[in-house]
Amino acid sequence: MADISSNFLGIKSPNPFWLASAPPTDKEINVTRAFEAGWGGVVWKTLGEDPPVVNVSGPRYATLMSQDRRVIGLNNIELITDRPLRTNLEEIKRVKRAWPDRAMIVSLMVPCNEDSWKAILPLVEDTGADGIELNFGCPHGMSERGMGSAVGQVPEYIQMVTAWCKHYSKLPVIVKLTPNITDVRFPARAAKAGGADAVSLINTINSVMGVDLDRMVMNPSTDGWGSHGGYCGPAVKPIAQNMVAEIARDPLTAGLPISGIGGISTWRDAAEYIALGCGTVQVCTAAMVYGFKIVQDMCSGLSNYMDEKGYANIDAMRGLAVPTVKNWNQLNLNYVEKAVINQDSCIQCGRCHVVCEDTSHQAIFATKNGQRHFEINEAECVGCNLCVSICPVPDTITMRRVMPGEIDARTGQPVSGDYANWTQHPNNPMRVTA
Repeated sequence: MADISSNFLGIKSPNPFWLASAPPTDKEINVTRAFEAGWGGVVWKTLGEDPPVVNVSGPRYATLMSQDRRVIGLNNIELITDRPLRTNLEEIKRVKRAWPDRAMIVSLMVPCNEDSWKAILPLVEDTGADGIELNFGCPHGMSERGMGSAVGQVPEYIQMVTAWCKHYSKLPVIVKLTPNITDVRFPARAAKAGGADAVSLINTINSVMGVDLDRMVMNPSTDGWGSHGGYCGPAVKPIAQNMVAEIARDPLTAGLPISGIGGISTWRDAAEYIALGCGTVQVCTAAMVYGFKIVQDMCSGLSNYMDEKGYANIDAMRGLAVPTVKNWNQLNLNYVEKAVINQDSCIQCGRCHVVCEDTSHQAIFATKNGQRHFEINEAECVGCNLCVSICPVPDTITMRRVMPGEIDARTGQPVSGDYANWTQHPNNPMRVTA
């Protein structure tokens, strides 16, 4: 069987699935249950200075549901732990002693001054924890004290605090990055410049989940008022993977270890993050929706996939997809594809025709010999893939490559086998000339 164990920054765990810093990792009883269920590690819910913060005693979560009532997005307005620092530290120490083979990372968020970090770091080291994660991402609280995304949006602060932590602690330092920024590469570069051993991303996205139209109050609300919160869950996965890929392929951060976070609900999600360069993955929403035992399906699914593909261990597949991520101007404009409809499995629903006719390129015929029949009009098809995306029957609409030398029915010209991108295209006034 494939070896799904993880060795991330020298921190070993039986699998790459860690629970992210969040309510599921706030107490000894939760973390113990998680380890009993099979999680490879946890990032303990963010610790801060005493006195502890105060959370609202009312609705903290709101959900975005699909039409079949599946949770696809979760918003939370909860802050860091509201339990005393000493209580957390004692519990971390007991759990780590009881589960020495599991990864124990402690998330930290204290004011942006050197003395605060200098004071808390040795307390965490004394617990026997394996590493620390700097919470530079919380979008909805503590900014008035110079914490959370208020720090994560300023690369200079990231570099400075990371350097403090590397100076005052021997533990590996993971910097958790906020997605609430224009270009995630800059904070990642700052973390590396400060000596970070790794980055984790993404933290939650700033969001308002909705409005109660009967009461005209935003949702969730406390005593009639609401606040923006952090958005997570399956719906954020594409955003998170884009940011992970940007860091993995940036020449200034390439090779920097990454712990991937954002919408991971299945083994397949995890495999995608690993293929984009992640050494571990962190999960929160899926555990909060389905419970801790979901990790068992994740582990078995990942192991079976790796066996099928011949990957002996996590490192064998890590980062394999990164070279395929390019800027748009590097894509091959001479490469042509056309859609194909499999008539044997087509159920004649007509959805492909409706969307192509109304919103794309009018490239699907709806009738043939006076009968309902859906077929691609290659003279109009630009290969956009929309019909493939909306077809309700898997693999009924697929894409085929128009081979070099074959006539493209849309242009009337033979397809070239040469690679040519936008930087070379004759329509580009700034094209590279010979």
